[in-house]
Amino acid sequence: MTAKILVVDDEPPIVKMVAYNLKQANYQVITAYDGQEALAKARQEAPDLIILDLMLPRLDGLELCRILRREREVPIIMLTARDTEVDRVVGLELGADDYVVKPFSVRELVARVKTVLRRAAPVPAASPELIRVGALTIDCTCRQTRWGETEVELTSLEFNLLAYLARHPGQVLSREQLLEQVWGYDYHGDLRAVDAAVKRLRSRLRQAAPETDLIGTVRGVGYKLVG
Repeated sequence: MTAKILVVDDEPPIVKMVAYNLKQANYQVITAYDGQEALAKARQEAPDLIILDLMLPRLDGLELCRILRREREVPIIMLTARDTEVDRVVGLELGADDYVVKPFSVRELVARVKTVLRRAAPVPAASPELIRVGALTIDCTCRQTRWGETEVELTSLEFNLLAYLARHPGQVLSREQLLEQVWGYDYHGDLRAVDAAVKRLRSRLRQAAPETDLIGTVRGVGYKLVG
């Protein structure tokens, strides 16, 4: 079934250009021009992915991202201005899956859409169905994570990141490795995306296991699952 994408930007020419190219790539497209309209359409239409400008009237993109992350799991690609580095980092920490800096290539944006949607798809059948590391259980078929009897709610990106770490317990994995293996070979983002995702993942795991830090940092190298 064709993926449904919500495009949110307060500049009509950008919305029109992005929507046209996504339709040419055979995606269904919904559009919104401010944060409140985008929130309503996200709730009504349940899109498979959201392209979200951060600078929006009525409800800004960062606050909209916070609300969406509380309500449901949906991949988000942020559109940011070149001089809003802080907003990009905050957006990644809130759970955005990727970002594209304005002015951007529409071809690159469509490629990012394909990558994020592919990353959100179920893990291939060749992967182990069940991974256990100590009290942590990861069911790759149902895409569920538990610490003991407690379920840990994760986004698709967080789940894929945890599953990859769990397949290599105790092994130090560099940020570059994680970008390549979890985000995808054709991902062109920066290493801060890894740091932001690990920070979110740690926070979610600590809710289930407050006394345990499951993800260790090896300064200057990367991360490992310590069990």
